[in-house]
Amino acid sequence: MAIQDIYPTALRLLGRPVLVVGGGPVAARRAKGLLDAGARVTVVAPVASDALRELAASGLLTWEPRTYLSSDVDGVWFVQTATGVAAVDAQVAADAEAQRIWCVNASTHESSAAWTPAVAVVDDVKIAINAGGDPRRAMALRDAVATALETGDLPLRRRRASAGSVALVGGGPGDTGLITVRGRRLLGQADVVVADRLGPRDLLKELAPDVRVIEVGKTPGNHPVPQLEINRILVEEALAGNRVVRLKGGDPYVLGRGGEEVEFCRQNGVEVEVVPGVTSAISVPAAAGIPVTHRGLAKGFSVVTGHEELSEVPARPDHTVILLMGVAKLRESAAALAGSGMPLDTPVGIVENGYMPEQRVTIGTLATIADQAEAAGVANPAVIVIGDVVRVSPFAPEHFKTADYSTLTPNQPRVSTL
Repeated sequence: MAIQDIYPTALRLLGRPVLVVGGGPVAARRAKGLLDAGARVTVVAPVASDALRELAASGLLTWEPRTYLSSDVDGVWFVQTATGVAAVDAQVAADAEAQRIWCVNASTHESSAAWTPAVAVVDDVKIAINAGGDPRRAMALRDAVATALETGDLPLRRRRASAGSVALVGGGPGDTGLITVRGRRLLGQADVVVADRLGPRDLLKELAPDVRVIEVGKTPGNHPVPQLEINRILVEEALAGNRVVRLKGGDPYVLGRGGEEVEFCRQNGVEVEVVPGVTSAISVPAAAGIPVTHRGLAKGFSVVTGHEELSEVPARPDHTVILLMGVAKLRESAAALAGSGMPLDTPVGIVENGYMPEQRVTIGTLATIADQAEAAGVANPAVIVIGDVVRVSPFAPEHFKTADYSTLTPNQPRVSTL
């Protein structure tokens, strides 16, 4: 049988009687697959494996503990024979052929009237692959296709109308490799993408031409699309039957107003899912070789967005303070921490455009960092890290370091301003 002679199709066996001849592992796998399809399965075999016995004992299938009879194929819709005895399998196949019943013969793919493909399920898509009768080759191809669908490398997007939904996807700090697999898959299924200024922007170039991208990006002090309008867009597009992805930088629930968007969707009867992302508060310092906690240096950290909040965090070098989008108020923030008792020689690191080609690191102290940032033209997006953990960075001046830290290398070095 040549592959050109195959006519691919899918059988709907729900509630229909099928026959499995054989009691070994292959028969058990095929019986389980037929049960998953909703078929009424009868197994004929003198001896059955534990897996088949368990299925029979639970009432999911009928087991006839005897040898095969030609009359067993009477009235069934489909036959699978896998006895391991070529002569028996050939007889089952011949009896099925005589009654014009499709039969899969596990003993010989060349003479089998039908083949069982390698199957995988991704969401509501079922992948079935035949590979010239070579099951291992088919399984390898199946796994590769399934992985490509799961990661968004192949289009999983529905083309027919369905109920609309919203997914808040955390895109991470901007590098396309740092979005989650789930987030990438949902992006590939989207009809509409409501996009922030930050996050993995290059992924938008991979969307199908008919996917609509609605830009709602914000910058400090400039919110061209107010949050209430963003909420309205999400609900309106979902109620129109679209699968909407709200693509955010970082994590939707870390200073991303994701909670407000979820609440508004639920209040309006829209199905909503939240996909966590790699928050820039942790990942961007890591890009400059700065951990937010480190044994012997810091056991905890605080994430804040404005200098007004700094009076509520511990003003100690052994408690890391992370400022998001804090460049404009850096001088005030440094003064607030110093006024709360943080030593002026506490190390401070600023990481601009983390994980991007233009990443830049500026390191100083609480006393000097504002002047350094002004002189260097530091700008958002940037993450500011304050505390002894900055000493670990390979970009830190030598007098910041100890011998324990001198051999560390950055995750992705670009430019260092010391």
